[in-house]
Amino acid sequence: MPEVAGRGYWLDRLAIGLSGLCLAHCIASAVLVALLASAGGILLHHSIHEAGLVLAIGFAVLGLGRGVMRHGFMMPGAIGGLGIGVMAGALTMPHDAGEVIYTIIGVALVALGHDLNRRALI
Repeated sequence: MPEVAGRGYWLDRLAIGLSGLCLAHCIASAVLVALLASAGGILLHHSIHEAGLVLAIGFAVLGLGRGVMRHGFMMPGAIGGLGIGVMAGALTMPHDAGEVIYTIIGVALVALGHDLNRRALI
């Protein structure tokens, strides 16, 4: 890890990891729903998705907001914010393939925003 990155570098790495966990959760939930409808019901409970979105918003505000203040580039924050919006929109959809696809797109955009932010800090 480069020394130039500074104190907040870990936030973006943690947020990218959280995005990966969200992606794994979405794929695992879809597979489990297909295989075990009763187990999938627990993983697809709406409160799990709401809590995940709250965590994603918190990491985005901290990581991307700090990055904009330090390096001055708005694009990482804009891309991450778009991803958060797509993820929030996916919460309004019924639990089907459409919700999974939109959530994956949103998670990928948030991870891309954090990666761009991390690269701008180096």
